[in-house]
Amino acid sequence: MTNGAVPPAQRSCRRASGCGEARHTESQPTTSDETVVAGGTVVLKCQVEDPDDSSLQWSNPAQQTLYFGEKRALRDNRIQLQRSTPNELTISITDVVLADEGEYTCSIFTMPVRTAKALVTVLGIPQKPQIFGHEQPIDEEKMARLTCRSSGSKPAAQLRWKKGNKELKAEGTEDHESLQNSERSTTQKLQVHYKPTAKIEPHPLYPREGEKLQLQCDGQGNPVPQEFLWEKEGSDAPLQLSSDSILIFPFLNKSDSGTYVCTATSSMGSVVAKYNLDVSDASPVPSTSSTYHAVIGGVVAVIVFLLLSLLIVLGHYLIRHKGVCVRHGETVTASRQQSPAEVMCTYLTHEAKGSDDAPDADTAIINAEGGQAGGDDKKEYFI
Repeated sequence: MTNGAVPPAQRSCRRASGCGEARHTESQPTTSDETVVAGGTVVLKCQVEDPDDSSLQWSNPAQQTLYFGEKRALRDNRIQLQRSTPNELTISITDVVLADEGEYTCSIFTMPVRTAKALVTVLGIPQKPQIFGHEQPIDEEKMARLTCRSSGSKPAAQLRWKKGNKELKAEGTEDHESLQNSERSTTQKLQVHYKPTAKIEPHPLYPREGEKLQLQCDGQGNPVPQEFLWEKEGSDAPLQLSSDSILIFPFLNKSDSGTYVCTATSSMGSVVAKYNLDVSDASPVPSTSSTYHAVIGGVVAVIVFLLLSLLIVLGHYLIRHKGVCVRHGETVTASRQQSPAEVMCTYLTHEAKGSDDAPDADTAIINAEGGQAGGDDKKEYFI
């Protein structure tokens, strides 16, 4: 000591100086905040680098000890030990409820005691929304107020309204992080009563004298018209008043021509439709099928005419070019050649000499025979 040597106690103290802060950091437990959906499972993990021969402990928000090391302290079967080592204490809580939300504390009993907090957030799943108001039909042009409510959500769910597939500014659809890209919705059908509309449709479309005609008053609306009044302009008495929307003419006359009025009535009011009836003569109106058949007949007639014309021209051509054979001074047609004897055939046409003025082919041949001595003959010999 007199030689300036440092006592062992001092050397130990010096080694410890500057290490207290490092040891404090190494002995500080660490945790993380967790978010869980109600009914799910949350895992709480606490870790420390230097336990300093001390045990870790988990406590709930009410400061009740859950686990001290590997020893269970609170009798709750939902809370289970997952891992227990000198450096780590991990527990799990199943079937989480909203009451489990809060700050959980991990502690290490050193001098002083060091702690770390873990905030557990429990999300409440929103229940299926409900729509209230106007279960009964509402009249046109009146105000309707609908209310959408949902319970059990934490935090509060965002509600959106839709009409069909079109989203409205203000169907109860909820956006909530606990739904995990799904949605819960409900639908309320809103019935609106409005005034009726009507139009008159004739059957058949083009009525003719002597035929049967039906005039149908087609009424639309909510509710649909239940009463139909038929009248004819210029007539004092109504034609028909009933729930039947059809006015029947069994046998049309020219006198039935005129303007007919149908008044359709519902609980929301009345509407008037008119139809101008013009009865045509009884003569049949050409139908589309008759016109079609006439066109086909015309085409067939043209084709037959062309074929006949072609046959006439061809026959005339064959007659003008008829062949004649001369055998031993006898004039025969080519069809009479029956033996291989020598037959001399002379082809005489209207172009032959003396045939220009002949009325037919036979006369032309006779005329041509008289002038064969002075002209050139066209001959052919058959063996």
